[in-house]
Amino acid sequence: MTDVSDGVLHTLFRSDQGGHEQVVLCQDRATGLKAVIAIHSTALGPALGGTRFYPYASEEEAVADALNLARGMSYKNAMAGLGHGGGKAVIIGDPERIKSEELLLAYGRFVASLGGRYVTACDVGTYVADMDVVARECRWTTGRSPEHGGAGDSSVLTSFGVYQGMRAAAQHLWGDPSLRDRKVGVAGVGKVGHHLVEHLRAEGAEVVITDVREDAVRRVLDRHPEDVSAVADTAELIRTEGLDIYAPCALGGALNDDSVPVLTARVVCGAANNQLAHPGVEKDLADRGILYAPDYVVNAGGVIQVADELHGFDFDRSKAKASEIFDTTLAIFARAKEDGIPPAAAADRIAEQRMAEARPVR
Repeated sequence: MTDVSDGVLHTLFRSDQGGHEQVVLCQDRATGLKAVIAIHSTALGPALGGTRFYPYASEEEAVADALNLARGMSYKNAMAGLGHGGGKAVIIGDPERIKSEELLLAYGRFVASLGGRYVTACDVGTYVADMDVVARECRWTTGRSPEHGGAGDSSVLTSFGVYQGMRAAAQHLWGDPSLRDRKVGVAGVGKVGHHLVEHLRAEGAEVVITDVREDAVRRVLDRHPEDVSAVADTAELIRTEGLDIYAPCALGGALNDDSVPVLTARVVCGAANNQLAHPGVEKDLADRGILYAPDYVVNAGGVIQVADELHGFDFDRSKAKASEIFDTTLAIFARAKEDGIPPAAAADRIAEQRMAEARPVR
């Protein structure tokens, strides 16, 4: 076994980042499917989390990502007050090249084989139409289209929840939840980011964007030709003078040893998962006086939406619950101040307490 594999197994069984209940490796040679399903916890109920379709550099990297993402879902679902534990799946490969109906059906059969311990949904590289296909083989599928009894695009409420987190950060830091005239930098204006820009502009915020895809930037600029500006890349965005809020809305690891020292914003609040590149970054942010709204708290609107789908989707009910992210985020900031710890650590303590209290006494 290679050193990398040993590291994955250490994460699974022995490290503070582990504690997973189950990891399933899935392969269907006929369709080219290679997938990992990680279940971190079912203490609060069946594990719920999306399916990421991504061209990982190695199988070991894919397993590690599934483990980290599943653990994050346990904390996210706990903080969102949902009756679900945390799980995540990754499909290895470039979705533009290998995604097919047959592959998605094979994946659905693997999820179904878990008998409801894991409920899947969309994530990076998978979409509502994909979940419609998966659902043909697996009834434990959410994020489907309205035509197939689903809630549709979960990025709508994901962005709304991040917006509520920003308002809470503004309330805590500046004494007013309004984002009017605040300068907000959004890195990644794809599925979630472009919806977030709409919320920000509706309130009168000044918005600066960037994205690796020119078409995504152009879509936003065409809609807001006078109200939104763009910069070349994230490195330029985080150095933008006068930035009040930085919103990482692409892939994880945005807050790291290189970005934190040069970040000009007073607040970080974005939709990306696993924004902290490694333990200790949350303290680096606090030491610089930067208020961090924990990612898994503020981006929970999407999982709130897909969880509601399991009970017969009602958008107004889901949006009302996503609105509670404002109060939850404020409570985390208050707990952090009371305990003298960074907000990320405060959120972890609250989530861990909820999961521990839910475990049956043996």
